[in-house]
Amino acid sequence: MKVVVLTGAGISAESGVPTFRDADGLWEGHRVEDVATPEAYDAQPLAVHRFYDARRAALGDVHPNPAHVALARLEDALGDDLLVVTQNIDDLHERAGSQRVLHMHGELLSAVCRSCHERSQWTEDLGDFPPCPRCGLTDLRPDVVWFGEVPYEMDRIHAALQDADLFVSIGTSGAVYPAAGFVMHAAAVGVRTLELNLQPSEGTSFFDESRHGPAGVLVPVWVDELLG
Repeated sequence: MKVVVLTGAGISAESGVPTFRDADGLWEGHRVEDVATPEAYDAQPLAVHRFYDARRAALGDVHPNPAHVALARLEDALGDDLLVVTQNIDDLHERAGSQRVLHMHGELLSAVCRSCHERSQWTEDLGDFPPCPRCGLTDLRPDVVWFGEVPYEMDRIHAALQDADLFVSIGTSGAVYPAAGFVMHAAAVGVRTLELNLQPSEGTSFFDESRHGPAGVLVPVWVDELLG
């Protein structure tokens, strides 16, 4: 069986990672327009760096939860027949043991050079404008996909959905495209679809089956069922 899993903010929220936006539309207390657009970076690079530097540093205070661990266990069983596509920029899947993870919105522990376009693993601050390890220019930015930019590896994701037997969405709002459209893409080619979410998402009606509750409870149960 070939399985594509999409994970969103809900799975990391159970580990203590703040969710994308609060009820006031703020992203961890900041307007999205001030910290998550190319225009914001051009206008205030230091402020944007400080925001992501703080988020990067905070990774040390959070840990994978049972949902992350269960997906790593599923990968051990399915190998290349499982692809985890995540909207999250944390490293909790990897720390739980998953190796086949596609970060469609980029990664906190990576920096990309705007001059030479090379990516580098990154664990330190970017706010002091360090040189690019490849070209030496001080033009590094967080390797994250901001609003107005195209998510990574969309062709690979669509190919995997086309070839899948099952698509599972975990901890997503169903409101952010293009990820919110994956269920419709899968359904259109006859792939079975399952939603595991704390509450009904905006796209719940598109799934063949929906289960609602904490990811840390639902995902291990589902993995046990799948592996029989």
